[in-house]
Amino acid sequence: LREVAACPEFCFDTETTGFDIFNDRIVGLSLAVRPYEAWYIPFNESNTAEYAALIRPLFADEKIAKIGQNIKFDLMVLRRLGITIRGRMYDTMILHYLLDPESRHNMNALAEKYLNYKPIEIETLIGKGSKQLTMDLVNVERVKEYAAEDADVTLQLKQALYPMIEQIGLQHLYFEIEEPMIAVLADIEMAGVRIDSEALAVYAVELNRKLAELEAAIRTEAGEPNLNINSARQLGEVLFGKLRIAEKPKMTKTKQFSTEEEYLQTFAHKYEIVDKILEYRGVKKLLSTYVEALPLLVNPATGKIHTSFNQAVTATGRLSSTNPNLQNIPVRDELGRRIRKAFIPSDDEHLLLSADYSQVELRLMAHLSGDESLIAAFEHGEDVHAATAARLFGKEVAEVDSDERRKAKTANFGIIYGISAFGLSQRLDIPRKEAKEIIEGYFASYPHVKEYMDRVVEEAKRDGYVSTIFGRRRYLNDIASRNAVARGLAERNAVNAPIQGSAADIMKIAMINVHRRFAAEGIRSRVILQVHDELVVDMLRSEQERVTAIVTECMESAAQLKVRLIADAGVGGNWLEAH
Repeated sequence: LREVAACPEFCFDTETTGFDIFNDRIVGLSLAVRPYEAWYIPFNESNTAEYAALIRPLFADEKIAKIGQNIKFDLMVLRRLGITIRGRMYDTMILHYLLDPESRHNMNALAEKYLNYKPIEIETLIGKGSKQLTMDLVNVERVKEYAAEDADVTLQLKQALYPMIEQIGLQHLYFEIEEPMIAVLADIEMAGVRIDSEALAVYAVELNRKLAELEAAIRTEAGEPNLNINSARQLGEVLFGKLRIAEKPKMTKTKQFSTEEEYLQTFAHKYEIVDKILEYRGVKKLLSTYVEALPLLVNPATGKIHTSFNQAVTATGRLSSTNPNLQNIPVRDELGRRIRKAFIPSDDEHLLLSADYSQVELRLMAHLSGDESLIAAFEHGEDVHAATAARLFGKEVAEVDSDERRKAKTANFGIIYGISAFGLSQRLDIPRKEAKEIIEGYFASYPHVKEYMDRVVEEAKRDGYVSTIFGRRRYLNDIASRNAVARGLAERNAVNAPIQGSAADIMKIAMINVHRRFAAEGIRSRVILQVHDELVVDMLRSEQERVTAIVTECMESAAQLKVRLIADAGVGGNWLEAH
């Protein structure tokens, strides 16, 4: 420890009995300050408190930088021992993510790519499958080689990757956005989310009843009393062999009729049986993914669900969430919304606050394209979809009907994602000719949007990548491809990545600022979820006024654009009410 404390930076890695922060324990800590050399400190139940006290000052020293691979996990392991990490943190996983968002970022893959070295695989120590051991059961002589190698390899990776970050000028993105996010996400994950398991159990009974009704209705429509709806083969034979809903049905590689979701969607609204099958699948997915699964994921030590937020997964810079994925809970339909109702405050002293950006991606399109008409619609506080509809259909805003507004809204968001006339015609269930006219009308109404799209595709062809307003890059290898489908996808990504990526960066900046303000003002409320453009806070009732003000201010001031950022906040006794 004396030797490490005298260095400007050190690399560290923890070994644990598993990945459950609350129920697993530390087995060892490895440290490295020079390549090809590392120390391993074994922890056991009798020495943990003593060793934690010894290493605490080292991690708390702000002058010494800390290096790790997926450092958020180690940060949480140490926090459980009462150890806080201060000073700069270099996370090799995130450094690589900024350099090459779409590749793999795990240590072994990076070691082979950048160090031409193949590290020891963990399975050689603990085995696989049902016979797998936990790390505390492996001989310390074997563990030390594996664990010390992790610290050494990670140190060498930092020395290889960080100069590349500097070379392309991404150090400000790393230190201003990605590095502070590590501690923010650790806080959110450790706070966890409370759910009402009893309400979900009641809902499961209801959904199972609905499934049985849908099953009976589908069998009646098919004229097949024994049809297994979960069998793609049987379903395909009924839809395409017996009912002949398509002249030339799409086939799978195994020469069966395709019944995949996207393909069946093309027959929706035309055949009642298809609508029912899609509804059946939707209900079944809700049941298995959320209604029945969430109560099983409640951690026995905390009584809450602790999702993992991933900083280095999506190509655009958005966060993702796993075990469980809480970002995909459907909000558009009534059935999905009921699940949000089961997310509740931590106790009676708390309420949930939900703060949501209003149309952040459209505002970014206005900012990036500089289109005066689009900027004006936001500046005048107009309903931007109604304003777009008025331009598209040559009417006053007050005369726009709900159907015209729906078409304009779909066009507004579709254009950001590079939607085609065919795509728009499917989305709106209108003839392709009408969809083409809407898109042409859109570009005539907002000419700078079209100019922006053309310009950004040209820049992507020239540079091979596009950037967000904060410099995050998305590389587009297929932008000059001879394959029209691959090239088309790359062009759509070129248009969308700066918008979606900038929205992601803005949300991260807002989260960092909320985190800092809460700490500075001694606020006891906690951010517990981030879902796309929304933050959810487990809020003390007594702090309601202050927390609402802080969260709204931090979200609205996260970036200075040509149009104002707006955040809407709501409060309630559950997530649905707050939203």
